Amino acid sequence: MLYKSTRSNQPAAKSAAEVIKEGLAADGGLFVPESIPTISLEEIKALCKEDYPTRAATVLSKFLTDYTYEELLADCQEAYGEKSFVGGAAPLVNIHDSLEALELWHGPTAAFKDMALQIMPRLLSRALKKTGEKRTALILVATSGDTGKAALEGYKDVDQIKITVFYPEDGVSRVQKLQMATQTGSNVNVCAIRGNFDDAQNGVKEIFGNPTLSKTLDQNGYFFSSANSINWGRLAPQIVYYISAYCDLLNTGKCKPGESFNVCVPTGNFGNIFAAYLAKQMGLPIHHMVCASNTNNILTDFLHTGTYDRNRNFYLTMSPSMDILISSNLERLLYFTAGSDQTAAYMSALKKDGHYTVDTDILAKIRESFSGYYTDEEQTAQTIKGTYEKYGYLADTHTAVAIHAAEEYQKDSGDLRPMIVDSTASPYKFANNVYRAITGKDATSDLEALDELSALTHTKIPYPLSGISTRKVIFDRVINREEMQKVILEEIG
Repeated sequence: MLYKSTRSNQPAAKSAAEVIKEGLAADGGLFVPESIPTISLEEIKALCKEDYPTRAATVLSKFLTDYTYEELLADCQEAYGEKSFVGGAAPLVNIHDSLEALELWHGPTAAFKDMALQIMPRLLSRALKKTGEKRTALILVATSGDTGKAALEGYKDVDQIKITVFYPEDGVSRVQKLQMATQTGSNVNVCAIRGNFDDAQNGVKEIFGNPTLSKTLDQNGYFFSSANSINWGRLAPQIVYYISAYCDLLNTGKCKPGESFNVCVPTGNFGNIFAAYLAKQMGLPIHHMVCASNTNNILTDFLHTGTYDRNRNFYLTMSPSMDILISSNLERLLYFTAGSDQTAAYMSALKKDGHYTVDTDILAKIRESFSGYYTDEEQTAQTIKGTYEKYGYLADTHTAVAIHAAEEYQKDSGDLRPMIVDSTASPYKFANNVYRAITGKDATSDLEALDELSALTHTKIPYPLSGISTRKVIFDRVINREEMQKVILEEIG
């Protein structure tokens, strides 16, 4: 399996190890496989009998063909074992009726990013060896909250790798900020940005695209790589949990072999839902995908009109991981529906004018698989409260956005086949918002909210968040976006 850029019409020429090492294509595009491998119903039925690490290794082996199955299985067993995922990875929990929560947050940072970022450092470490790379990889991450901590936790103290994380100073929760600020590890660096997530993400993209800076790194024995979902090594593991979830639907009798189901994903950067699209292209019987947005509903508008326009108001919401106006992985969907030349033109227009409009036939093709819904702040709070009081299910702010969108889709379409809702974070990562939604009043403080939510709901604080207020703050630097390159130069000495 070879890979190419979304913006190039040249034949695929890079191996999986090469694209995982490089992160972003030289022309600014994202790497995509030359073809989509298939998975048969018989293979899925066989995976029903296996544990999550074995399911993951089997699916990844179809895309990462320069890795041996034995290598992938060893890495998956290490990444998804009981030590990191207490009680098991990606369990399926019924919310009510046909609505199932795919809980992706049982890892070491209590967010779904762990599902990719526990395996990705292992894939990168092998990639450096497979490509004969002697330099140190400098991982750059722009985060809206969860990716940063998950990447820091995954890459800490890994040989031949350094990692620097940038996050918007006021665009993450208090718990998310503390998780990053207290991160330990000899090879990690964390820095807050005055601005929003898009400022951080654009700053990282500019650094990646700066040939002078790349040359300076090379002369000092470093090269850039990425842990964001623009990196194929981050996205490929996300395909796995949709296939695993279908296995669990079959095992519990919620679906019969071959019967289809729907997926609803709270979406910011479009990586998680694009992984579901790839699973569908492989042959997984996903009928429809609901793209759930918060008040920053740029994707909802795109799926309704075909126009992607980032020239709009930006809102800070209680679901900050979705506070994004540039959904990078949408580029990959455009490649598979419109081709590389058209994708390059769309991305050029987005950079130049801040918007583009896809052709009518392209939008029709996209809407065969996707619907867009959004959930405002009041609806998010009502969904948290209603879902807990009616069904006893405690959802975080992002999961609530998806639950509301899923229920609206079911109401509008009458489509009541099993619906998997991605539950992307523990409610304790946003404890004060969840507490306020249920009680109508604030907790004593953002940190006291963890204990108060636990007492209110008789649920347990996840192990990664327990005692977070007592940890030592190591990183407290705040900079302007223009200083990001300076931080990188300091990092390499």
